[in-house]
Amino acid sequence: MNVAQLLGDKGHDVVTIQPDRSLAEAARILSARRIGAVVVTEADGGLAGILSERDIIRALGESGAAALESPVSRAMTAKVVTCRSETSIDELMEMMTSGRFRHVPILDNGRIAGIVSIGDVVKHRVAEIEAESRAMRDYIAMA
Repeated sequence: MNVAQLLGDKGHDVVTIQPDRSLAEAARILSARRIGAVVVTEADGGLAGILSERDIIRALGESGAAALESPVSRAMTAKVVTCRSETSIDELMEMMTSGRFRHVPILDNGRIAGIVSIGDVVKHRVAEIEAESRAMRDYIAMA
């Protein structure tokens, strides 16, 4: 299975924010949408970075509450690891595990096509394992 199939199940919606917005605004978006990261985009829609809960906590730890008034661009991760729709789920899991991050934007032809979280990957793997288990039970019951 690849990322395109995973996005087909979960959808292609991506929550974005501009780099000049405040961390407080980003935190409100994360809370309201119940998500762990937002993709930071330039005015033309191009990828500028990603801002996660961890990035906000790091900024708060370094600067205190004043960090909430700083722009997203100061706290975001600018070197974003991305993948394409053709990337296999196994490759994606390896990227996320080795890089120790939980969100990967999907880029196709230089445009943001979606975002996948570690929760999406785990949900997919659990469903896959349950399907294999059912198939084995059915096979044994038929024997």
